[in-house]
Amino acid sequence: MTKKSQHVVPHGPEWAVKGEGNSKATVVVETQNAAIKIAKEIAKNQESELFIHGRNGQIRERNSYGNDPFPPAN
Repeated sequence: MTKKSQHVVPHGPEWAVKGEGNSKATVVVETQNAAIKIAKEIAKNQESELFIHGRNGQIRERNSYGNDPFPPAN
């Protein structure tokens, strides 16, 4: 399985989880929190990135669940 970043994006009045490069949503749910929960599980399983977009489409948060190219300094 290829590692695809997961994006939580607005989908009309609802929220969608989309794999990077996919034209169709993986899942569409009512709330952003529900979409984040689902996307986080997928990202953890794939050891990929999670991008959370706001209603305006701008990325408001990013989390890495795999090989982070810029790990935090300890």
